[in-house]
Amino acid sequence: MTTTTTATPTTAVRDLYPTRGASEVVTPRQDPVVWGPATSPELQSFERDGFLAVDQLITPDEVTVYRDELERLVRDPAVRADERSIIEPQSQDVRSVFEVHRISDVFARLVRDERVVGRAREILGSDVYVHQSRINVKPGFGASGFYWHSDFETWHAEDGLPRMRTVSVSIALTENLDTNGGLMIMPGSHRTFLGCAGETPKDNYKKSLQMQDAGTPSDEALTRFADAHGIRLFTGKAGSATWFDCNAMHGSGDNITPYPRSNVFIVFNSVENTAVEPFAAPVRRPEFIGARDFTPVG
Repeated sequence: MTTTTTATPTTAVRDLYPTRGASEVVTPRQDPVVWGPATSPELQSFERDGFLAVDQLITPDEVTVYRDELERLVRDPAVRADERSIIEPQSQDVRSVFEVHRISDVFARLVRDERVVGRAREILGSDVYVHQSRINVKPGFGASGFYWHSDFETWHAEDGLPRMRTVSVSIALTENLDTNGGLMIMPGSHRTFLGCAGETPKDNYKKSLQMQDAGTPSDEALTRFADAHGIRLFTGKAGSATWFDCNAMHGSGDNITPYPRSNVFIVFNSVENTAVEPFAAPVRRPEFIGARDFTPVG
């Protein structure tokens, strides 16, 4: 199979979702949520809410394997020194490690697991490739959260994904409590695109992966979204997972408890929605954040 790595110029692709201009712009979703037939209750729930919670996606024994691999990567000095690692500003601990399916055979197997990639194909209605993968480490006693945002807003503006044909899965490797900085989503928010105000600085990713700034909705817009949709907080045992649409408004709080919250995060994009040039950024983000290798997951 031939790997495609050349992006189509942005000028050849209509921008359906304007963002990063002088003011916020609200655009109704122009794309399906489930691209194939939504014949199962799970897919119907995903289509309605923009997410699907799974009580146990991987077994306790598998959790141990993946958590051990996470700990190995975080402790490895070479990994810490690599640009793929994002460091917590205050504690100087490793916050995230990107492109883990390329630097770890263990996580590469997880990406190919039919329980994972099969659901992504089902939602997106095509073969898929990995747009982004990472492990997130949220240790206790002060790990910072991540402000409200739509992933698609960033992936469209800074990576050049043209359409909303992308899905993420967050698999818990530690217990997600209601107190340790868990994932929050506004159900139904995936049906409205909020184009944010403000230009994208060059190399914005160096700051945004620690603290979101460009691409951040206003307080007024977030209040409207929360009033319209409510907020759902996800809790669950290690091994549970949350699938969520690329345009779902979501965020997480700080973890000031003693209990860590770690997960592996995989973003699948349709091979029919490959990245072009950024729609609202001066340069592409590095490939370890926004892939340019569109080889389908085998």
